[in-house]
Amino acid sequence: MSHEQSHLLLPADSAWLALERPENPMTITVMLRVDGLTAPRLREFLQVYWLAWERFRFMPVQRSPGWWWEQDPVFDLKHHLDVVLDRFSPDELQDWVSARLNQPLPLYRPRWKFWLAPNAEGGAALLLRLHHCYADGLSLLGIFDRLCPPSPQQHPALYGAAETPQLARWSTAAKAWLERLVANETATRGEVGVTDAEAPATDRMQQAGRSLERVAANGLKLLNEISEFLVEPADTPSDLKRPLLGRRQCRWSEPVPLARFRSVADATSVTINDVLLSCVAAAVRSRLGIEAAELDDAVLHAAVPVDIRSRLPADLQPESGSLGNYFGTVFVPLPVDGESPLERLYRIKHETRRLKKSWQPGIAWGLVASASAIPEPWRQPVADVFYRKASAVVSNVPGTPETRYMAGCRITEQMFWVPQAGDIGLGVSIVSYAGQIQFGVVADEAIMADPSEFLADCLQELQCFPHGRWPQGEL
Repeated sequence: MSHEQSHLLLPADSAWLALERPENPMTITVMLRVDGLTAPRLREFLQVYWLAWERFRFMPVQRSPGWWWEQDPVFDLKHHLDVVLDRFSPDELQDWVSARLNQPLPLYRPRWKFWLAPNAEGGAALLLRLHHCYADGLSLLGIFDRLCPPSPQQHPALYGAAETPQLARWSTAAKAWLERLVANETATRGEVGVTDAEAPATDRMQQAGRSLERVAANGLKLLNEISEFLVEPADTPSDLKRPLLGRRQCRWSEPVPLARFRSVADATSVTINDVLLSCVAAAVRSRLGIEAAELDDAVLHAAVPVDIRSRLPADLQPESGSLGNYFGTVFVPLPVDGESPLERLYRIKHETRRLKKSWQPGIAWGLVASASAIPEPWRQPVADVFYRKASAVVSNVPGTPETRYMAGCRITEQMFWVPQAGDIGLGVSIVSYAGQIQFGVVADEAIMADPSEFLADCLQELQCFPHGRWPQGEL
């Protein structure tokens, strides 16, 4: 193929192909409930707007020296859209979506596909499965934000992106960034420079000493962060750490008003995210298969994706509207030994504050990005650095606060599921949209036979505080 039709994937994108396993595909799943969406409307919408991102016409192909984007020479939208006319009940719809999660995407076409069930009870259901190498969750949110305006009469104004080679620019920028980190901007650019040549020798020595102290401090902090990351203990063996079967089920809850979570957060001086993680910790606690007497010594982490776009230097930040993977991971200890909701909540608050200033997301992003460059026999030990540190993946997807419309049809619900790498078999998704929050779960059958019970436990933790006030005995 010509240069314009083929180019290397960026390391952070190809990593998800290198780390993929047959029983745990690296695929993002999105489900939207869209009132009145029909097949003709959707086809036109995809043809005009979705395919304006040229990457969706490309497929990842492995050949020396790595993974390449190659344009599908016989691309046809009909290969990427199925319409199912069944009148799914709510329970049938959840089973149908679960079956789609277990359906592999063809390797000889671009790795994404839509399914539309226009006759499902409660409004049309639109399902998208897309390989992680194309984009992370925030990139996808950006696409839907652009394509789904807040008015049914409004058309998308800005959308689409050309697929152009980025590796050379990215590599140059990454190399320059690393050099600046090591040199600390050459002793903060100018503290010991031409303009200082006339300064007294003692002043120059003092300036150089302060610069070296800053370099050493930054180096020690980075070394400390990496050391803590690597020596963090692996999770305690539990019922969540079993060999996977490769068959997954997903479930999602009814929407809950965001105000319910905000009232609890306001009453306890924590964030809404702390409340959400506390609900997950409560549900996880009862599924570990660990005796109560042994919970005090139990270690359990949740892998939480974190956007790192704002932390990258300008030369490495993606262009607005472009696709790609720009997130790291923090491993949040879950207080599964906490006896009360209040204890669990405040311990979650402590851990999230501690990790807020951590370099851990950037370290994780860098290690993941290196996966495709590591020879396959050595790849598993590096991957284990991540997989052994978590028993679940918890993603928090911030949707728009207002209702959006797709092809003029109102979106009533949004749900995202992200993949769980390696031996992790439980994924919990928390999605906020239009003033409401929904929990979603995807779990390997070896880990969880009925994910709906897990969802019930998440919501039960919230029910402990029906009016945003903690029970008197716990204050």
